[in-house]
Amino acid sequence: MKSVATLTVLICVSIVGCGHSEIGEECDAVGSTNVCVEGAICTNEADGAASCRKVCVTQEDCGATESCNGVSGASIKSCQPDAL
Repeated sequence: MKSVATLTVLICVSIVGCGHSEIGEECDAVGSTNVCVEGAICTNEADGAASCRKVCVTQEDCGATESCNGVSGASIKSCQPDAL
């Protein structure tokens, strides 16, 4: 019975560890929608890193401090923070 409990815990930890990144969290596959939560895409950042950003079609889809711009390696646009 102890083996079943241990196996259950390992499976739960595996599932949680394999989740998709939230908007604003780092990701490692620029241009991919598979590594981010639904409605987001892994977007290259100015500093060379990458983060999941909300997918957009028009500027109105983004916040006041964001711009709807293309993502490298994809035909999709994302809401990217405006440069300071």
